[in-house]
Amino acid sequence: MKRARFTEEQIIAVLKEHEAGAKTADLARKHGISEATIYNWKAKFGGMDVSETKRLRTLEEENAKLKKRLAEQMLDAAALRELLSKKW
Repeated sequence: MKRARFTEEQIIAVLKEHEAGAKTADLARKHGISEATIYNWKAKFGGMDVSETKRLRTLEEENAKLKKRLAEQMLDAAALRELLSKKW
């Protein structure tokens, strides 16, 4: 997976500049990102503080781990069901 180029603090700083009235095209050029990236960040992190974004990141990581564990458990259960059905 590609590593994030910007930290939560940097993302929030860019969004604060945007809220202060800076034009999207100017911000994109200044920080070396696309305008679409700014809009995606705004949709995801708009109105958040740095601490809230860190909390969101940890929750997303935890959610991904839980989804992976669930998928593994479902695969194990399906394998056991198949094994039992062949035995009888």
